[in-house]
Amino acid sequence: MSTDPSDLHARRLAAVRDRAREIGIDHVVVYSGEDMAYLTGERMDSHERLTAMVVPVGDGVPLLVVPALELTHALRVAADRVGAELHPWADGTDAVPLVAGTVSGRVAVSTAMPALHLVPLQLGVDGEVVLASEVIDHVRAVKTPSEVEQLAEAARRIDAVHARMGEFLVVGRTEAQVGELITAAIEQEGLAHAEFVIVGSGPNGADPHHGVSERVIERGDVVVVDIGGPLPSGYHSDCTRTYSMGAPAAGVAETYAVLEEAQSLARNAVRPGIAIGEVDAAARDHLAAAGLGELFVHRTGHGIGMGLHEPPFVAPGAETVLVEGMTFSVEPGIYQAGRWGARLEDIVAVTADGRRDLNTGDRGLRVL
Repeated sequence: MSTDPSDLHARRLAAVRDRAREIGIDHVVVYSGEDMAYLTGERMDSHERLTAMVVPVGDGVPLLVVPALELTHALRVAADRVGAELHPWADGTDAVPLVAGTVSGRVAVSTAMPALHLVPLQLGVDGEVVLASEVIDHVRAVKTPSEVEQLAEAARRIDAVHARMGEFLVVGRTEAQVGELITAAIEQEGLAHAEFVIVGSGPNGADPHHGVSERVIERGDVVVVDIGGPLPSGYHSDCTRTYSMGAPAAGVAETYAVLEEAQSLARNAVRPGIAIGEVDAAARDHLAAAGLGELFVHRTGHGIGMGLHEPPFVAPGAETVLVEGMTFSVEPGIYQAGRWGARLEDIVAVTADGRRDLNTGDRGLRVL
């Protein structure tokens, strides 16, 4: 999954244990999905059948609880990577007591664990169950140089798709048709799949999470295109650009220029030692000073890595202190309901003395 040294996953597990010890956690219960992939190299997706790894913070071997019917060679290799003992369980067995009976004290559980498993676990544990945000998420938030390079490669590939937007975004096509072409291009660029495609034309651009529709793209439309997909290794891309179908209407270019400056100010604010809320404030204050503050309706960004959205979050007043290796989006937007919208998004990495822009494509309002 990574070009890091072969002991990568053991080092990550040690970091989780160190963090848990630091904040008084006795056991960590790692759920399948992103947390499991980060620590073992395998996602081990589970649904109603519980898959979890119990990590004792002190002495003790991790216990990997998996459905027997899903026990593959890959999972055995994953267990070996972190020195875990495998505990397969058969259908008809309740796996929650297998986990609950091995933990006590303060137990931190992956935030992705569904209520189907979490509620019975809470009832069965002899101790306090808390979310593992301050344990696993805290460790995942700081990327190694290799992780940053993977995110940079994912960004380069999604930039290449945006560079081809003139092939896809054509007057007379529907948003859905454009979305299909973008999806194919994302896969052609070597990303594993299109995680999401937003093509918000005209009034649809004023909905930050629009998606695609059967609306036909018209001359004069402003179109928000927000796209992303992961590398085969699982590291994500996420980039938004705004396009104009022909010459923009009066005021659009001027308003977009304010947005572009707000995003630049926010990116320029990124450096180690500041609260991440200052990055949000840099964009938000500039838009407010231009009379556009009420049109910026969401946070400025989110962390990115093996998760598309993960800590740290670039939100008003957020107190997370930036350190080298953190990676997140910077994506202010303006949304004029019923008319048009615009958003500009790049992924940045915190460096020792500032930031690195992982997306490098043109940030201006591109006229097609």
